[in-house]
Amino acid sequence: MATHIVLMKLTEQGIKDIKNAPQRIDAAAKAIEAMGGKMTGFYVTMGEYDYIAITEGLSDEAGASFILKLGSQGNVRTTTLKAFTKQEFAEMVKKLP
Repeated sequence: MATHIVLMKLTEQGIKDIKNAPQRIDAAAKAIEAMGGKMTGFYVTMGEYDYIAITEGLSDEAGASFILKLGSQGNVRTTTLKAFTKQEFAEMVKKLP
């Protein structure tokens, strides 16, 4: 099961329409579920990024499609990271020569 971490920065449009952000976040979670995944975490952060979302269960292709759709709405710009669990990392290390 793939895990993706999505770092988001609000655009000018997104900050102007901030009062509707909670509804957009709920809609995004439902869209991810419709694609077979789940948003397991969502955080509003202080610093370089305004939001961080953690998703599980989407293929890389489905995740990329979702991010393209999200970006096309114009409220956030994203940076997406594919994440590996500690167990997945341990398995990778075992395979090293």
